[in-house]
Order: sequence, then C-alpha cells, then structure tokens
Amino acid sequence: MLFCGINPGLYSAATGFHFARPGNRFWPALHAAGFTPRLFAPCENERLLELGYGLTNLVNRGTAAADELSPAELVAGGRKLAAKVRRYRPRAVAFVGLGAYRTAFGRPKATLGLQAEPLEGADVWVLPSPSGLNANYQLPRLVQLFRQLWQRSSTNR
Repeated sequence: MLFCGINPGLYSAATGFHFARPGNRFWPALHAAGFTPRLFAPCENERLLELGYGLTNLVNRGTAAADELSPAELVAGGRKLAAKVRRYRPRAVAFVGLGAYRTAFGRPKATLGLQAEPLEGADVWVLPSPSGLNANYQLPRLVQLFRQLWQRSSTNR
C-alpha cells in the first residue's frame, strides 16, 4: 500500500519526515488501526517499507497549509503519482486528503472510502487529512476510517 499525503507542511519539509508535526494524527491513526505493531515516530517513516507500506506526497513543495497549493500543482502531482504507481505497482493507494484527491484526479464528487476507479491498476482509498488543521475529523473517527482500510487490505493479501 502506498499512502499519499497532500504535501509536506513546513515542519515536515524542515525535518524531511512525513507527517512530522507533533499535532498530526497520521502516526497514531496508523498504529491504532492495526497497520503498525507500535506507534512509530515520524523519523521512523522508512520502517513502513519493512511492513509493505510506502509514503509519498502529491506535491513536494512545503506550505503552511495545503490550500496554498494551486489546482495546477495538484493535477501535475496526480500525473507524477500515476507514473510512480505504474513503476512500483502497489496493490492500493490511500490518499489522505479528500479535497486534494478530488482536484488532482478531476473527481469533484469523490467521497471517503474505496473509489470506483483504480489508479493504474491499484485500488484507491480516500481518507481525511490527519493534519491538526483538519478539525472535522478527530482521532477516534480517523482510526475508524483507517481501520476499515486496514481490514480490507489485510484480507486481500
């Protein structure tokens, strides 16, 4: 599985680690959902590869907030991601950011969960952004959505 964030926040860009800001709920949600045997720190992001999971972003430019990205940047990032998926062939891609997914792939009515259309042969899941700026989804709800993905992906192994 390839987890795809929107873009690095300024803290992540400075540290070089995915989902690095202390208030980001990606790592706690990933662990509580069953993906990792313990809570990983952002500096351990390469350890996910040992478990069969990868991390990337739609856009590599760091910003204070994802809404600073232009639609053109997201669309270009979607094309680059499609090439990456063709190259590495993950079974699934999990986007963490509904709005960015909608823009990048021209799917304005996409909702959370498994999408009808695959990306280069990979199942596509969309999850809410775990950023602390996304107050609409607190950790318990994020865990629930991540767990649905984990349960579905672990039965397809």
